[in-house]
Amino acid sequence: MTFRGRFSDSLVVDQLDKISLSFLVEDLDVRRGGCGANIAFGLAALGEEPVLIGAVGEDFDDYRSWLERHGVDCSGVHVSETKHTARFVCTTDAAQAQIATFYAGAMGEAREIELKPIHDRVGGWDIVLIGPDDPEGMVRHTEESRARGYRFAADPSQQLAFADGALIRSLIDGAAYLFSNEYEAALTEKKTGWSAGEIQQRVGTRVVTRGADGVSVYEADGSVIDVPAIAGVTPVDPTGVGDAFRAGFLAGLGVDLPHEQCAQLGCALAASVVETTGTQEYRLDRDSLMGRLRTQYGDAAASIVVDRLPRFRGDL
Repeated sequence: MTFRGRFSDSLVVDQLDKISLSFLVEDLDVRRGGCGANIAFGLAALGEEPVLIGAVGEDFDDYRSWLERHGVDCSGVHVSETKHTARFVCTTDAAQAQIATFYAGAMGEAREIELKPIHDRVGGWDIVLIGPDDPEGMVRHTEESRARGYRFAADPSQQLAFADGALIRSLIDGAAYLFSNEYEAALTEKKTGWSAGEIQQRVGTRVVTRGADGVSVYEADGSVIDVPAIAGVTPVDPTGVGDAFRAGFLAGLGVDLPHEQCAQLGCALAASVVETTGTQEYRLDRDSLMGRLRTQYGDAAASIVVDRLPRFRGDL
């Protein structure tokens, strides 16, 4: 929602303990979101067959229909009988100040989901991405992945602010991939007490996004791959850009691309999202996406990606 005035004009400093305010907003945008759903949507757009696992409310029906139409398998989604789907409600004023509320709702029931029945039903999977979710659910899915030998990627992101060091250590130890942005990487080191090198010893590959400065991929052998972001992008809305990068990177893994091309594909998909308002409103055109890769990273890199993405769904 957008409030055309300023919140600060309605705040009385010596009355904040009795605060009771109402703001008249002019715009209301309701958009699809959620890290898991955003990543799954991007994977499906690039031709993969993602299985979304999480907990939702009975109000999920329209969203489920949207995701399934776009190639996302929602058979692993648990539906709560008592709570609504998690949602984020935010009002922004003319000074770009924000008042926001996050309702966790059904997300808390993610801890009730066992991975094995879903794994067996869908015929297995390449990798499990454990993203920000109910903390107990994240721990359960991480421990089950380790115990059953499922290769997993750790992506605690937004939950890092609330998690203590012990929880973070339990979520990342043994991951094949660890995703974070630059700030989250530093926060992980601070809270776990592990240095970057010690973290590297506990995960296979660290992927650190740096916004407009691109991404760094830290390999298990100590080498580092630096990939620049796509140039010439006009940013409209940064929401969901990190999720899009992860979708592109994971789609690259799904077709056995080298890590450098995985990161390049992630950057290209992220550029499509940042140029669009909303996290799943973008539409992919194969020629445009590959042209973007060719312009930024060269013909050889684009050719590798083109050859490996035969199932590209584009804007279905």
